[in-house]
Amino acid sequence: MRIGAEVSVVSGDRTQPMSGEGPPRAANCAPSGGSEAAPAASVGADSDSLARHRAAIDALDREILKLLSERATHAQAIGKLKGTAAAYRPEREAQVLRGLHARNAGPLPNEAVTGVFREVMSACRALEQTQRIAYLGPAGTFSHAAVGKHFGTLVDAVAFPTFDEVFRAVDSGQADYAVVPVENSTEGAVGRTLDLMVATDLAICGEVKLRVNQNLLSNAAGIDAVTRVYSHGQSLAQCVQWLARHLPAVPRIAVASNAEAARLAASEAGAAAIAGENAGAIYGLATLAAHIEDEPNNTTRFWVLGRQRVAPSGRDETSLVMSCPNRPGAVYQLLAPFAKHGVSMSRFESRPARTGRWEYLFFVDLVGHRDDPPVAKALAELAQLAPFLKLLGSYPAALD
Repeated sequence: MRIGAEVSVVSGDRTQPMSGEGPPRAANCAPSGGSEAAPAASVGADSDSLARHRAAIDALDREILKLLSERATHAQAIGKLKGTAAAYRPEREAQVLRGLHARNAGPLPNEAVTGVFREVMSACRALEQTQRIAYLGPAGTFSHAAVGKHFGTLVDAVAFPTFDEVFRAVDSGQADYAVVPVENSTEGAVGRTLDLMVATDLAICGEVKLRVNQNLLSNAAGIDAVTRVYSHGQSLAQCVQWLARHLPAVPRIAVASNAEAARLAASEAGAAAIAGENAGAIYGLATLAAHIEDEPNNTTRFWVLGRQRVAPSGRDETSLVMSCPNRPGAVYQLLAPFAKHGVSMSRFESRPARTGRWEYLFFVDLVGHRDDPPVAKALAELAQLAPFLKLLGSYPAALD
């Protein structure tokens, strides 16, 4: 633009030229050759279009509410027909969600569609019974977030201070299900979960994969004011490079959970916690640095544990634990049935057996359900070879 000729100031509802060139011109004046009424007409047209869209949304909301009520009525009827059978059917829920993904034409991503329908399912299950879900607490842990992701919010999520008590809650009937971490993509297996799975009668009913974003949370004025960092040991390990760069001299203190770390950070001047956003919101902490995990795809896998056997869903996994004789070629022989019947392994991990020095158990995840013919044949042959074999459960694979 030309300096001086076009710069102006506003006086009342009129625009006055600063240079003194030309007569006053209306502030909403259209470009030369245009109509001064065009912007007003455009605003009016936009307002009419906005009103039409809002009216359409209101009508759709009424229709959605009607359909949700019809769905809930059918869910209630199914609950009565099932009698005392479990309200939670993981294979059925997985089939419904996969079908919705296949039909989803956008613009909502599949993740958003899953979140909406998880809540619908949660509400319908609650009409049959309010389920109690045990997890490693306190509130605000990633286990707590995994409960919400898988079961929705209309459940009674019950925190327990240790893994042993989480397992015991379901074993004793205090809780209907448990959600426990089994492995992290950065730090590997959660040993206590695997150890407890050997002894428990609980079965794996489902799987949850949770993207883990670690944040530095504190009420300190800034990163430079942090004097100590609390977190769970695995979370500290997941952020070790970031901590070395930004807080190299600050003590790192491992505690029972990230939520406990957030509680401590909220109560101590200069303290910070590494935890998820949910923990920060619960304990009133500010985010000094977000997404500080060293691996950008940091993901934790959880198992849903219960007392039921899950039917095939069409895309399943089977987990087992076995022992192996201490002789050359023994592991190769145990794996041979899987190769013979075309069964793929997605995980193979050893763990000390705690029955003797240098004795190990092997935890294996298979692609497929125990009732699928290839898997069933491989497991039957494996049972003849392994000194100890325990099926931990077949369950729907987590949604992508």
